[in-house]
Amino acid sequence: MIQTPFYLIDRAKLARNMAIMDELRHASGAKTLLALKCFATWPVFDQMRQHMDGTTSSSLYELRLGREKFGKETHAYSVAWADHEIAEAVGYADKIIFNSIGQLERFDNASAHVARGLRLNPRFSTSGFDLADPARPFSRLGEWDAGRIETVMDRISGFMIHYNCENADFDLFDRQLTRIEEEFAPLLSRLKWVSLGGGIHFTGEGYPLAKLAARLKRFSERFNVQVYLEPGEAAITGAASLEVTVLDVLNNGKDLAVVDSSVEAHMLDLLIYRQSGKMEVTGDHPYMICGKSCLAGDIFGEFTFPAPLKVGDRLSIADAAGYTMVKKNWFNGVKMPSIVVRELDGSMTVAREFGYADFESNLG
Repeated sequence: MIQTPFYLIDRAKLARNMAIMDELRHASGAKTLLALKCFATWPVFDQMRQHMDGTTSSSLYELRLGREKFGKETHAYSVAWADHEIAEAVGYADKIIFNSIGQLERFDNASAHVARGLRLNPRFSTSGFDLADPARPFSRLGEWDAGRIETVMDRISGFMIHYNCENADFDLFDRQLTRIEEEFAPLLSRLKWVSLGGGIHFTGEGYPLAKLAARLKRFSERFNVQVYLEPGEAAITGAASLEVTVLDVLNNGKDLAVVDSSVEAHMLDLLIYRQSGKMEVTGDHPYMICGKSCLAGDIFGEFTFPAPLKVGDRLSIADAAGYTMVKKNWFNGVKMPSIVVRELDGSMTVAREFGYADFESNLG
């Protein structure tokens, strides 16, 4: 038995998302690029690259990883490129997307030989969290003034417009895309490609995929552009779990179970957005599942179980692929989860283990 904690990526569950990805690509004509900021665990790229068109990045290292481990089309984006990064970046990129006109002008000569884009901020988004809202007041994420953008249209061939955040509401997507069309039509009609970013939850249960495909196709045909999407969560929804073991049980007004993992270190977004983890289990015995770090709020959530928990029980924290492995850290020196892949035949492959040497080398 593989020692916990470990992230378990299930190729069969991943295949379900990839089948939906294919359906959308074929029906809409849109291309899909894996957003490495959400999921960059390359041991399963061999499966994903058969159903996606490439990768998009947020940094030089993600860009290089996408080029070397995924291949296919590689989009390079960064909120700000440094002088010492740009030559390497354009060496990996099929398209480079600048966050601002200032960056585009600064690196005009260095990037002239690759397709270039500019991030467009429509000044609205679907995010319910100020922390993650790209259209928040005084946002640094993209340009919005059509007059200023007009002055550099001869240097770019596309826009990247990232304004959705786990948006499962197609009608909202439709309305907001219509607003973008109405405000920026003169600019959109002069482009060759437009990326509508990520955050569209089209692999969610019950999502009207056919409507999304038709809407993307209409947008593409109206402006004669190649549409790109940048799915992160949509690519890996439900495809992985965090496997943990109960180390202690106690009662302090509630029944608690401490496991050999940490929210702070292994599923940080739960803390950042004050969300509960997910467990596909239910019963008559409630427990608060707690991490083993010293942080008082290191809590995965409250769940019910069919029987009382005991030391040694194995638990699965569900839907643990997105924004986990890319954010894991060595807080408290808690053992970093291994990365394990459940193959299509049911066998388990340990893709990566972490030990003391990794902890030590990370700090000096």
